[in-house]
Amino acid sequence: MSLTPELVAELEILALFNLDSSQEGLKIHQTAAPKAIAAAQRLFDKELITQPDGGYLTSLGRDAAQNVQTVLTILSVQEAA
Repeated sequence: MSLTPELVAELEILALFNLDSSQEGLKIHQTAAPKAIAAAQRLFDKELITQPDGGYLTSLGRDAAQNVQTVLTILSVQEAA
C-alpha cells in the first residue's frame, strides 16, 4: 500500500481532531481546499466521521485518529545525536 495524495489528505484531516474532547468536532468549510473537502467526504463514506463536511469522530474514526496522531508523534521525535 502506498501513500496516495488522497490518503495523505484523509490522514491530515484525522490529525486535526482534538482527542482530548469527544464534544469537539471539525467543520470543513466550502471555502476550504478542494482536497480537504473531498477527504472529509471520503472519511464520511468510510464511516469515520459523522458528517460529510466534518462533524465528530465515530468510534472507528476515533481509533483511526488516535493511531494517526500516535504515528505522527513517533515520527516527529528527533533522535538524540
